Amino acid sequence: YGLDIAAPTGTPIYSAISGTVTFANFNGSGGYTVTIQNNEFTTIYCHVSPNFLVYVGQQVSAGSIIATIGPKNVYGIYNNPYKDSDGIPTNGATTGPHLHFTLKKDGKASIL
Repeated sequence: YGLDIAAPTGTPIYSAISGTVTFANFNGSGGYTVTIQNNEFTTIYCHVSPNFLVYVGQQVSAGSIIATIGPKNVYGIYNNPYKDSDGIPTNGATTGPHLHFTLKKDGKASIL
């Protein structure tokens, strides 16, 4: 579940909710990922830049910049199975820069 939003590398990503950053790291097919959670919602932002703007445990407000769109290709991830047609490692399962955004309510993914 989720929504893919094409955008150039470096485009700011704003938090959709106020909450706590619960994850900021490489996450398999989602590539570099930031997750924010509050009592009702969890938002997941995939394929972001590896230069994180937030840290786990940080409180963020809705509308604050939490990340930027990451590059297609990333390096230095041990055992990264995701590669493009030239064999260059990618930011998760991606063919180009974009945000994959997921919203969960009470732990269940919502259709946007």
